[in-house]
Formats: sequence, structure tokens, C-alpha cells
Amino acid sequence: MKLLDTNVPISATSRGDPLQDWAQTAIKRAVAHGGAAINAVTLAELCACAGGNSSLLKTLETWGVEFLDVPTNAAPICGAAYAKYLANRKASSATPAPRVPLPDFFIGAHAEVMGWELITNDDRKFKTYFPALKSEQPPRQAAT
Repeated sequence: MKLLDTNVPISATSRGDPLQDWAQTAIKRAVAHGGAAINAVTLAELCACAGGNSSLLKTLETWGVEFLDVPTNAAPICGAAYAKYLANRKASSATPAPRVPLPDFFIGAHAEVMGWELITNDDRKFKTYFPALKSEQPPRQAAT
């Protein structure tokens, strides 16, 4: 199973997105080789981005993407990584870190606790706070 970061379904279903082909291929390859999933956190982010439009979710279902709950045992891993992030942000600037990116930490913790690979187009935060987590990302030249 591979867990999809929120940016992957968005790229896969957005016309004109430079990563659309990569994202669609990554999702379809994952579905064909062990499965692809989004969790409840990603689902909430997608619903917010789609503005209540369910066509994106229907497309993911059609492609064979599974929708999963976040396991409870991911919460301590998420919290520890997030606390490290907050400490790093505080140490690098005089202002406290914004608390907005918590969803990424739940996504990373979910993939880590399950031993799954994460498909994302931006793995910087995941590499820093979940160093054991394997990720698939687009070739660097496609990300620019």
C-alpha cells in the first residue's frame, strides 16, 4: 500500500498542473502494485480544496484509491514529530511556528506506523521529521 499526500490527487486531477501526468501515473501504478490510499486527513483537505465538489473524490474511487481512517497509534508519532518541528521553528526565528501544517504530520505518521511508502510532490518536511519514511516523488526537473 502507498499513502497519497494531498498534493498528489490535486495534481492528478488539475488540468494544466505540470505534475498531472506524473501524479496520475504514480497513483495508477500504486493501485496496480499493492494499492493506493488517502486517509481521513487528506480527505478533509481535499474536501476543503474542492469546495464541496465530489467529482475529485469520485475520480479517486474510480481509479481504485482506498479511503482509510488514521490509526490511533499514529497520534504519538505525529505529536513527537510536530513538537520537534515547533522547536526547530522557534529556534530558527523569533516568532512561534504556525500550527497550520499539522495535517502533514498525521499523513507522515500514518505512513510510518503502517510501514507504507508515501507518494508526495514535496518530501522536504517528511524527510526531516520522518527520516525512516520512504517516499516517491516526481523527478526534480518536473517539479519546477
